[in-house]
Amino acid sequence: MASPTRALPFDPKRDADYVFYELTRSICPECRRVIDAKILIRDNKVYMRKRCPDHGPFEALVYSDAALYTSSSKFNKPGTIPLEFSSRVESGCPHDCGLCPDHQQHACLGIIEVNSACDMACPLCFAEAGPGFSLALEEVENILDHYVRAEGNPQVVQFSGGEPSIHPQIIPMMKAAQARGIPNVMLNTNGKRISEDDGFLAELAQITPSIYFQFDGFSSETYRIIRGEPDILPKKLRALDRLAQIGCTVILVPAIERGVNDHEIGEIVRFGMGHPAVKGINFQPAFHTGRHSAHDPLQRITNPDVIRCIEEQTKRLFRATDFIPVPCCFPTCNSVTYAYIDEQKNVTPLPRILNVDDYLDYITNRVMPDLGGEIRRALEGLWSSSAVLGSEKVAREFAFSCSACGLPDGGLDVKGLANFMFMIMLQDFMDPWTLNQKNLMKCCKEFLLPGGKQIPFCAYNSVGYREQAREQLMAQERRRVEARRVGVRYEIQPVTFSFPNDGTRDLVKLD
Repeated sequence: MASPTRALPFDPKRDADYVFYELTRSICPECRRVIDAKILIRDNKVYMRKRCPDHGPFEALVYSDAALYTSSSKFNKPGTIPLEFSSRVESGCPHDCGLCPDHQQHACLGIIEVNSACDMACPLCFAEAGPGFSLALEEVENILDHYVRAEGNPQVVQFSGGEPSIHPQIIPMMKAAQARGIPNVMLNTNGKRISEDDGFLAELAQITPSIYFQFDGFSSETYRIIRGEPDILPKKLRALDRLAQIGCTVILVPAIERGVNDHEIGEIVRFGMGHPAVKGINFQPAFHTGRHSAHDPLQRITNPDVIRCIEEQTKRLFRATDFIPVPCCFPTCNSVTYAYIDEQKNVTPLPRILNVDDYLDYITNRVMPDLGGEIRRALEGLWSSSAVLGSEKVAREFAFSCSACGLPDGGLDVKGLANFMFMIMLQDFMDPWTLNQKNLMKCCKEFLLPGGKQIPFCAYNSVGYREQAREQLMAQERRRVEARRVGVRYEIQPVTFSFPNDGTRDLVKLD
């Protein structure tokens, strides 16, 4: 008879050094295989840990403020269903994008990459811009028609690339969007052509698109590391001044890399508030897909890091508490604040005088009826990826919010009020190290493709959609050129996707 096992006089067990917060799905950064992923909290930071059977374990920093991460769930707004879907549920997320009926949000922002070529060769480029394809006007019109059918009344379309300003038909493309009643047409640009091409500037003056303007800081070292052109800043400043002359609204878009330009964040804010063309800033922590330098996934910069830099470097002109998660996407992806800047340059962030938190809390749902519901709808318009500074819709929503909290109206009309608004947004995109299926299913920023496919931003850039789309668009361009050469009609071909069914796409369980 075996002797009974006696309890030890002390407890030798130990606790893990992390809290297991949730289980989700992600991909292997090496082979893009779908695998389980744990979300862990350690030292008030949020990490993703996952293991690929072929390539081993991976861990990456997801969010540098665990308290903010866990509390943001109350801002998760119920999704809006598009009028039509372009794909079916067959293999499961993230391989059915199109959008499929399992997707939990419509497209707040549609993005059309009109070309893959660029007049820069940035070391940091998620699109890995270079020679490849250039869409024809009829292909863009096809994309826009599908977008209108899916959305009914799409609010924003952004023309991107490559560098879209060098596309010979970019002006007719933007006019085609306006002709379809899309109120906010955006041009995503590095500003080079705007700085030197008077004819192009005159054409922009006729349609006044919103300008989504690449602007990473002020030091030559910043531009050497991120853009490969240390002397480009004077061109950017000239482009901004020329855009002010023609009345275009500009959103600065700095890509922020830890240890490179995070010390310039406050200076970018002050510059933006002082420039007549700039109405807002969209800070984007660097994400590592496409073309990028070596990086440590455990040291990546995240939205809370940028918010802390804004608070510290502006001497609390903006505080961390001024930034509220954006409810239309998954709330840890975006945060934004708006400020009223009066003629004496006093800055009043809206969340300091109106408890935005109360109105955009979808869990405890404290919103009162009557005026409360109207304020919520106005704030939902502002705290949305479809909000475009300079638009009458955003100015109207800001004005209504101000009326509820006592900001001076001064007899301003809605268009006049736009001159007193300033927005700061933070957008943290996911890469193969941090891709989270939960976030992906709520994405509201979609790449729009010929034939009607809408692919969520982070899936397009991380899962393998971009590579397939680029190959097809290059082949279609060759066929289109040949059809025109021989004088026959070219039929637009839809972009489609397939993923290997050799077991690499099956869900792999964690140990």
